[in-house]
Parts: sequence; structure tokens; C-alpha cells
Amino acid sequence: MIGTARLLLLLGGATLLVAGLAILASGQSGAGIAGFWLVLSGAILAGAALLERLRYRADAIDRANPPVGPGGGEPIEALEPRFVPTAEVFRDPTSGKRMRVFVDPTSGERRYLAQD
Repeated sequence: MIGTARLLLLLGGATLLVAGLAILASGQSGAGIAGFWLVLSGAILAGAALLERLRYRADAIDRANPPVGPGGGEPIEALEPRFVPTAEVFRDPTSGKRMRVFVDPTSGERRYLAQD
């Protein structure tokens, strides 16, 4: 399910994109630069809305909408046994929590859990 903020970004980006294309199609002198920037801005906003998702969570977990784990990662009970811990650890810049990377060796899919 798409969130409200993501939907607003997508709609705003699409609006800028369409407006930019309409300006470019008008053929008026001087419209090229304005149309180009509107198309570029709209594409970036729409792309960000489509590519963005809640930090460090799998799509299936996002759709089930359980509570967010510490540091924005998976809740510990949501981690399937197929995921094994790796040596990769990083500090989340937003929450300041240390995050451990877990990986499914067969698919390479990654999950993140707060360590402190």
C-alpha cells in the first residue's frame, strides 16, 4: 500500500512532468528551458516516490504493516530463519542505532536489525 506522503510526491511529480511536457509542446520561444526543468523535477520526484520505501524493511513486511523495529529495521520476530547474520554492521545516521545486516544465502536478499 502506498503511503500518503509517497502518493503526494508521486502526484506532484506527475503534475510537474505533464506541465513541463505541455510547455515543451507549446513551441513558444523561451519555453524550452522552463519545460526542461519542470520535466526533470517531475521525473525526480515521481522516481523518488516510486523507489522510496521505509528504511531497511522488506516489501512483504511493509505490506503486512507490523510495528517498525528499532532503528527502522525489521521487528526481531519478523526475521525468517533463512536469514543469517553477516559481519556487516553500520550505524544508522538518523536513529544512531547500530544495525546488523542479515542475508539469505540463496537469494542474496538482505534484512537489517538494530543491535543496541
